[in-house]
Amino acid sequence: MSTQNETAIDQTPTHKTKKSVPTKSPASKTDLVLRSLSRKAGASVDELCKLTNWQAHTVRGFLSGTVRKKLGHEISRRKDAKGVSRYHLVKPEPRS
Repeated sequence: MSTQNETAIDQTPTHKTKKSVPTKSPASKTDLVLRSLSRKAGASVDELCKLTNWQAHTVRGFLSGTVRKKLGHEISRRKDAKGVSRYHLVKPEPRS
C-alpha cells in the first residue's frame, strides 16, 4: 500500500518575483481639477469635462459639492473675452 505522503510536491515558485519599485501614483481627478482651477487662467467647464471625461453637469456638481462644500475651497467665476465662464480657486487671505 502506498500513502499519500510518499511523493512530496515542490511548492516553491518557479518564476522569479520582481521587487516592487515605488512609482508615482497617478494624479486623482480631484488633484487634476484643483490644479486646473489653480492656474492663472483657471478652467472652463468644457476643459474640465475633457480633463476628467465627465459630463458638464457632473463637473458643476463636483465644483459645488466636493470642491466648495467638502474641501472648503472658495471658487470664483469670471467670463473671459469670448464670454466663456472660467472658474478659479480663490486663494485665502493670510491671517494676521
